[in-house]
Amino acid sequence: MALNNCLKVSRIIPRVLHKNVIPVCVCTTRTLMNSFGTHSPCVQYTPAVTCRRRIQWRNFSSSKEFDVSYEQLKKLLAAGTASVIDVREPWELREYGNIPGSINVPLGQVSNALQLSAEEFKERYGGTMPSQTNNIVFTCLAGVRSKTALDTAASLGYSNVQHYPGGWQDWAKHEILQAKE
Repeated sequence: MALNNCLKVSRIIPRVLHKNVIPVCVCTTRTLMNSFGTHSPCVQYTPAVTCRRRIQWRNFSSSKEFDVSYEQLKKLLAAGTASVIDVREPWELREYGNIPGSINVPLGQVSNALQLSAEEFKERYGGTMPSQTNNIVFTCLAGVRSKTALDTAASLGYSNVQHYPGGWQDWAKHEILQAKE
């Protein structure tokens, strides 16, 4: 029985990945129907329902509208209009460095951290917790984990989320180039 369910999953996953979409936020859950018209009980998709009952989907690949360049990130930090959350592990920050003004929330803790109270968030992570409408920019070492954090935040209802695809590597490269000039 379990083997049959897993085989159904292995047939469905390529189709889901081929369509290259995942839901923006969690509202209702339905069972995914395969091409044979049968329902698979262990594979589910979750449509994101907006206020007008339209379904919005977000691509797995990084969409340019959610990406922030080095220059944009510098402006956001200077203006103080965005919360920058670095999703690397604490040892990575000690070893490589961090973007000034960023808050360290390791990727494995992002989901729980964004559901804490403001006081608990400040106590645990040392920064102000962003609200669901605040601009949040996620960053990591090279942009892979920050994209995952962006999708997690969006699924929790955060509407103004972006990520810095270049991550710390791009930031450090630009900062070194500026220091030489």
